[in-house]
Amino acid sequence: MGAPTGRPRYLEVADDLRSAIAGGTLPVGSELPSTSQLTARYGASTTVVRAAVKELRNEGLVRGQPGKAVYVTALPDSPPAAGDVETRLQELSDFVRSALADLDARVQALESQGPHQRRS
Repeated sequence: MGAPTGRPRYLEVADDLRSAIAGGTLPVGSELPSTSQLTARYGASTTVVRAAVKELRNEGLVRGQPGKAVYVTALPDSPPAAGDVETRLQELSDFVRSALADLDARVQALESQGPHQRRS
């Protein structure tokens, strides 16, 4: 793992494990390393490792088998594709442009009315 990020340590460990799952290092169906292996790998306490695994469990990425191991059960959601982001940004840009044009027209209409016609 890289330099400290200021985030809680268990989230850093969870992020690293999530990346390993997404990257195929820990494929669906495989066992996570044991708690003792993870504590050694990350130089973290058992509490930190268990909190990281719990985070992944809450996301539906892993599932524990009592007395056995914790298994990878799903891949993390992938970020949207670049084309999807560009399309969404264009839609938002068009919306903002339209809203500003509407607002400008309303302001112009109000300004064209004399002060005596405006309501207070």
